[in-house]
Amino acid sequence: MKLETKQEFRQWMFQVLEPLKPLYSQGCARLHLGDTGVTYPKTSIEMEAFSRPLWALVPFWLGGGSGFEEIYQKGLLNGTDPAHPEYWGGFGDYDQKFVEMAAIACSLIFTPEKTWEPLGDQGKENLANWLYGINEHIIPDCNWQFFMILVNVALKKLGCRYSEESLASGLAKIESYYLGEGWYRDGGSSQKDYYISFALHYYGLIYAVVMEKEDPERCLRFKERATLFAGEFLYWFDENGAALPYGRSLSYRFGEAAFWSAYLFAGLDDIPVGVVKGIISRHLNWWMEQKMFDRDGVLTIGYSYPNLIMAERYNAPGSPYWGMKTLLCLGLPDDHPFWTAKGEALPELSSRKLLKQADMLMHRRGGDVVAYPAGVCETYGHGHVPEKYSKFAYSTRFGFSVARSQIVLHENAPDSTLAFVIDGDDYVFVRKYSDFYEVSEERVISSWHPFPGIKVNTTIVPQDYGHLRVHVIESQFDCVAYDCGFSVEKFTEEYEQKAEGEQSYIFQKKQGCKVSGKGPGAKGVIIEADPNTNVLYPNASIPAVSYRIKKGESVRLETMVTSFVR
Repeated sequence: MKLETKQEFRQWMFQVLEPLKPLYSQGCARLHLGDTGVTYPKTSIEMEAFSRPLWALVPFWLGGGSGFEEIYQKGLLNGTDPAHPEYWGGFGDYDQKFVEMAAIACSLIFTPEKTWEPLGDQGKENLANWLYGINEHIIPDCNWQFFMILVNVALKKLGCRYSEESLASGLAKIESYYLGEGWYRDGGSSQKDYYISFALHYYGLIYAVVMEKEDPERCLRFKERATLFAGEFLYWFDENGAALPYGRSLSYRFGEAAFWSAYLFAGLDDIPVGVVKGIISRHLNWWMEQKMFDRDGVLTIGYSYPNLIMAERYNAPGSPYWGMKTLLCLGLPDDHPFWTAKGEALPELSSRKLLKQADMLMHRRGGDVVAYPAGVCETYGHGHVPEKYSKFAYSTRFGFSVARSQIVLHENAPDSTLAFVIDGDDYVFVRKYSDFYEVSEERVISSWHPFPGIKVNTTIVPQDYGHLRVHVIESQFDCVAYDCGFSVEKFTEEYEQKAEGEQSYIFQKKQGCKVSGKGPGAKGVIIEADPNTNVLYPNASIPAVSYRIKKGESVRLETMVTSFVR
């Protein structure tokens, strides 16, 4: 789809949201989109699905658009009316409904004529009282603080009861998350992922727009931090429009570019508007080329295709509509330069870029964007944490794989990692997190243990056509180590795979990967990964080299991974 004018961006939005219209409940407060399970009850699931389209509809209304108003006026009235059958109910600590309040709060801030004024006195009172409930319960010490902040800003702007204490404490916590150089941490998490861009910066820039008069110094800080972040976040985007598949919440899909809309919305222009427009338009069009909808046009859980294997425990049927945040650009006025600018290519970027605060080395080469992270992540999480944060390399063109199980290699699908199988056992052990790490512009070093009694020191060195891995291993067990390259899509044109001697390769028309190694018992192998393990394509194979590790010996392995894309 051509994405240049405001009308064309609106058409993109309607293509995503129109299929929802017949699925709203009779009272319009619920939206049933599927029957898969999640960690919160049905009421919250359907309230979430109701709320998330507002991330696009509010800027659409703000920018002069019309549509969906009656649904949301009716839904807000009934969902917050304790006497109505579709009432969303009260709250518990850490309630999912607090997350969904943020979009409603933004509607009250930016478009009160659509979602506040039509409600009448009783409806306004019910909605205000319901929103205030976020101040009466515990919320996580992370980006959720911004939900509480936005709700209280909305209530304050409307002259309703709000909590100055909650507003102040939430803002203080956000300040404590800032690391420097434009990067935050998400509360107590050490992981650097899209929550820095589409959560902490995104909400901070919204706050900077609406509270500039009341809180000018903080608003300026939020803008300055976003400007610093933008220069590094550019490196996560491919020239073809794809963003780096890395970390959790990838089912939010095109939300990966939400930061750039917030960047424009807050009036930031250090990066030319044409460059930002190019990023957003290419990104949205790249997603339209993926298989992200079901037969009725409803977004599915997954990444480039429907995939529950890679999902987190909080991915409900309506969760993917969080991606509508990228349509914040629809709130720009008709005379904003964004609407007349031509989408430009990315500026010339360094082939290597150290993102110090993200614990990551970026590598741009031959049409591919590769990230080498240090393996910094939590020892617990929402699902598939090692696969989403601790592989040696992540690619916009090859994606990454998640395990179907930890039993046998083909179910584990251990692409871009060193996988251990202890003699006499079928379990596969990989890097879960790094005990020590060091990232520079030349290499990434990490020390880790896949299993008690096995210690590994790994050095990743980018090369012109791939990267070199050097592992020093000490093991208290006899085992086999499989050093694996990128997953390559199979069942496609000109597909060829081969394992011989100390190397293996898989080539096809659009991409290929070769792995060669030096070390004890080095032998090329092909791992036929289970279907639906790679996030980009449903069928893939993995080239690898296996090594024989003997108990009590210190072993050095050298593995070269080369790849190409067309």
